[in-house]
Amino acid sequence: MKKLLAGVFGVVAMSLSAQAAKKASNCEVTGLVDRMTCPYLEKLVSGPHLTRHVKYSLPKGKTPKAGWPTVILYQGSLFPVEFSRSSLMIAGGYNEIRLIQTLLDSGFAVIAPPAIEGVAWMTNIVGIDYDTSEDFYFVEELLVAMGNGEFGKLNMDRLYATGISSGGYHSSRMAVAFPGVFKALAVHSASYADCGGPMCFVPAQVPENHPPTIFLHGRLDPVVPVRTMYPYHETLKNQGVETEMFVSPWARHEWLEEAPELITNWFINHK
Repeated sequence: MKKLLAGVFGVVAMSLSAQAAKKASNCEVTGLVDRMTCPYLEKLVSGPHLTRHVKYSLPKGKTPKAGWPTVILYQGSLFPVEFSRSSLMIAGGYNEIRLIQTLLDSGFAVIAPPAIEGVAWMTNIVGIDYDTSEDFYFVEELLVAMGNGEFGKLNMDRLYATGISSGGYHSSRMAVAFPGVFKALAVHSASYADCGGPMCFVPAQVPENHPPTIFLHGRLDPVVPVRTMYPYHETLKNQGVETEMFVSPWARHEWLEEAPELITNWFINHK
């Protein structure tokens, strides 16, 4: 699988490396135990019932005429996105900050909204209708604020979503609840929007305009079994939606070391 993806993304990866080399990194590594820190700002975004502090970071350099292409990075359960991580961080947290760095260096703005109380997204909570949930209205307000320039000049025609675990399910939810808004998705250690852990039923038909989607998963994941991802991947293939997957043979429920390059390349390749 590594060789397959290397072939698919080979040319793009060279472009990514060249692009990153031209950019001064927004992020710095310090300390005897590596700690990467990326500068960020915060913006208050109000939903109908509460206000959330949204962290975000913009690339260095001149803003493109159309605005920065933008990645919404959704947190995992009890794992809020941070813009400073130690290399000793559990659950592959250092690979998350490496992803942020790679996205920024490749010219993507990164917006990291929190789930309610920093716990989990409501996309797959039993008994909750997502379309009337606080999360749905919050994402609506977030997209409005982004379009109004409250996070800087963003290219609203080039939006992407990714996240791990609950954030991965919520990334899938973007295809269902916000059709036509996102150019591509990266679902990490998760499956279809309303699945949860080992309990997962993927419908035979997903939205026709489902964005191109790459899946990343650990084969030894005990929280979200990799078997729950395969039907989603197959359904997209059967419907003619562009999709790829990368399964790390020894990884568990964690950000993969390969995630920064694979996710960034996928988004670069889908404009």
